[in-house]
Amino acid sequence: PPNRPAAVVVDLCCGSGAVGVALLTALDAVELYAADLDPAAVRCARRNLAGAGGQVYEGDLYEPLPVALRGRVDILAANAPYVPTEEIGLLPPEARVHEPRMALDGGADGLDVLRRVTAEAPQWLAPGGRLLVETSGRQAARTVETVARNGLLPQVVTSDELNATVVIGTKPTR
Repeated sequence: PPNRPAAVVVDLCCGSGAVGVALLTALDAVELYAADLDPAAVRCARRNLAGAGGQVYEGDLYEPLPVALRGRVDILAANAPYVPTEEIGLLPPEARVHEPRMALDGGADGLDVLRRVTAEAPQWLAPGGRLLVETSGRQAARTVETVARNGLLPQVVTSDELNATVVIGTKPTR
């Protein structure tokens, strides 16, 4: 339908804004908000999303987002750091050398930031809204537990082709 309302999309830990750009491209009508802690990433994301009307905020996770978004978010994509601190040295050089440490370091078990994202997600998601978080295959089970513990209905989606694992948490509609 031509007058369908725009999907409210939040891209947390947005980095350069690549996920936001992909969602703007894939979806018909999008109201996009992105946030990152790294000022350099925020500058880059602003350049990448400027033409598409996305709004980019600098700050820690949900903190800089407009409060009016609470309970209205249809898609909450979070590419939070999920590498356990002690494994950062094992990453390929293109990640280890060129990515800021804060974009990689997920704490002792790699899930510190994901736990924070997931804990607040239900307050921001609209009924039926979805949280999407990238994780590793071996962290998927613990990520699913975290999503479920916070009242979201978990689902794991993997792509062998992309070597990717995403946990989706859906907010119940009632």
